[in-house]
Amino acid sequence: MADNPAASPPSPGEAKVPGARRLRPRDAATLVLVDRSGSEPRVLMGRRRSTQVFLPNKFVFPGGRVDRADRFVMPADNLAADDAGLLLHDMKGTVSATRARALALAAVRETFEETGLVIGLVIGRTAGAPAAGTPPAAWRPFLDTGHAPSLAGLTYFARAITPPSRPRRYDTRFFLADARLVAATAKPADDELGEVGWFTLSEMRALDLPNITRAIVEDLAMHLERPAHERCVPYYCFRHGSFRRDLIVPSRA
Repeated sequence: MADNPAASPPSPGEAKVPGARRLRPRDAATLVLVDRSGSEPRVLMGRRRSTQVFLPNKFVFPGGRVDRADRFVMPADNLAADDAGLLLHDMKGTVSATRARALALAAVRETFEETGLVIGLVIGRTAGAPAAGTPPAAWRPFLDTGHAPSLAGLTYFARAITPPSRPRRYDTRFFLADARLVAATAKPADDELGEVGWFTLSEMRALDLPNITRAIVEDLAMHLERPAHERCVPYYCFRHGSFRRDLIVPSRA
């Protein structure tokens, strides 16, 4: 993966690229893993390597762009209905449940590639393969662990779209999951993240974070304290000439 789109939407104060063509945002996803086994929650983050052109040395959550293969791998279980529905809100382009599921699958796949952590259920070597043919190449390392990706424990909790006139644009969905869902650990498939570790909220605030990641950390702090019935999804986007924070609220029957 060339860069981490979860880190890319900047704050209003960051410089724009003069004369840049307005790009259509690409679907992306990231996974925020929370370990609640101690006295206070700890969250998985990693530092981007100094040799990378995009955001060197910044701490980010594991994540990346949605791959075409993410539409064709069958998970062991599915997102909760509320989460699947919320993902359809203001979805750009073709709106579909398959595309919503692909976002969650991308978060699981990217986390595996960058950290080696498997969010899945043991079903066998062919688990998660399409009904016919061989598994997509992008998913073979994950499936070779003997697990199918598991989505039931993921919670959709934030979204951010990179403002226009940026050299890279992503429509990133942030998913939250408990660290107890990690079923296995393998060698990371790439070396994009170094210094991967678990940090408390106060430790995270002291890290060198991209601006949007810093905002998501505060959203995470509120989410962890908010009762489930008060759920809402922060949505960072560019509207009417300004970068703003809206809230996506589940519809109630």
